[in-house]
Amino acid sequence: MSMSLTAHQLIGLLVDPGSFVSWDDPVTTEPRDAEYRASLTRARERTGIDEAVVTGIGRIGGGQAALIASEFGFLGGSIGVATAERITRAVEQATAARLPLIALPVSGGTRMQEGSAAFLCMLRITAAVQAHRAAGLPYLTYLRNPTMGGVFASWGTLGHLVFAEPGARLGFLGPRVYEELRGVQLPPDVQRAETLAERGLVDAVVAPEELREVLRRSLSVLTRRALPAPSPSASPVPTVPVPSAPAERPDAWAAVLRTRHPDRPGTRELLRRTTEELVLLDSPGGRDGALVRALAVLDGQPAVVVGQQRRAGAQERPFTAADLRSVRRTARFAEQLGLPLVTVVDTAGAELSVQAELDGVAVEIAHCLTTLLSLRTPVLAVLLGQGSGGGALALLPADRVLAAGNAWLAPLPPEGASAIVHRDGSHAPELARAQGIGAHDLAAVGLVDTVIPELPDAADEPAAFCARLGHAVSTALATLTATPTSDRLTARTTRHRRLGDLVL
Repeated sequence: MSMSLTAHQLIGLLVDPGSFVSWDDPVTTEPRDAEYRASLTRARERTGIDEAVVTGIGRIGGGQAALIASEFGFLGGSIGVATAERITRAVEQATAARLPLIALPVSGGTRMQEGSAAFLCMLRITAAVQAHRAAGLPYLTYLRNPTMGGVFASWGTLGHLVFAEPGARLGFLGPRVYEELRGVQLPPDVQRAETLAERGLVDAVVAPEELREVLRRSLSVLTRRALPAPSPSASPVPTVPVPSAPAERPDAWAAVLRTRHPDRPGTRELLRRTTEELVLLDSPGGRDGALVRALAVLDGQPAVVVGQQRRAGAQERPFTAADLRSVRRTARFAEQLGLPLVTVVDTAGAELSVQAELDGVAVEIAHCLTTLLSLRTPVLAVLLGQGSGGGALALLPADRVLAAGNAWLAPLPPEGASAIVHRDGSHAPELARAQGIGAHDLAAVGLVDTVIPELPDAADEPAAFCARLGHAVSTALATLTATPTSDRLTARTTRHRRLGDLVL
């Protein structure tokens, strides 16, 4: 547990040996209250530092980063006015130097001895953090045990990526205060890091000894510049021209069945087979959930990825409102950092239940659509397999769409459409063929730009298929990144205005 690590010990665990340089000026002000002064003196003697935070600059895997580390041994890592000023200055210095910033809070919250003045300093810190984020600079946080109160409710959870220590208590109200105010004990798992990760509030739970490598890989993606687009003379990956001749199109019902094959490559396998740098993040429901979130580099092209993941050999997990909220949060931080967003569609549909209605899944689909449509950063969508209903549509607004040869998109699975039209599911094959749901049909109505062939099924050739698709993704990313933003946004508007024009 990192609670046993001092601020300097944790920094030493993260940075390259000998690379850390402190930014801290000595604290010169002293409180008037004698008892509080005595507490500060004891804390300084016990910890060897003069305030509850250490700031500075160091290298992580050779790349420079600014660091802010709380010291729990100093009055529980509480934030007073002097602490807040040190944090704020470090954030401002990182922004001025255009450095990524890593915050490592561990704190009981605001320092009670300083009352409202200290409490209001959360606004001071948050304003500096927001300016750093607005400058397009990475801000990553690692929540240690415990991180509570105003720290948790402000700068602790504002990271583009929020990591947490295993088992850490994280929350707004401390258990002792909760029990005093409510007369009952707070359930023990409510404020655990793992619980928050399952709900999409924490991006990954990472042990302290693994944190350096996670940070190194994350910063490698977040600070990397995209490679230039390949020249027109470069040899392109073989793709099926669109629209293609009817004989080249797979049977629609056969394609639907192929996308449900348990051995068909999913989003996680595609990423593992095609990326040179990969950081998989937690998602609602944990690592086995229906959403994949990642930082990735494909053929030199950095990107943020959000994709749907089938559960091969098990009952499909529906795409939930929490998943959609995670998609929107991830899209926004991709935009803030100027990174392209890749969405991967492969879902049997959004959750259909009473709980889904109460969670506002339809509202979340609508907000996902508007978020992706208004994103200024490049957006590339990949229709990998199943594309059922609003859960699929939510990830499809993009500047460019690639589709696997057997991929499909429909308002409902063919069986559901058959139940509506024929009052039974037996007509699913004919409806699949009649509705124009296949990748080539979607190209004809303006959604799909390129179809990546399967020979005849990605499940039969997973490595070769992933290689073709990965190359197509990186090539498309390079082209989109090189396109001027105004031109790309104009083309996006025109694209979506014309979708479906060729149906009639």
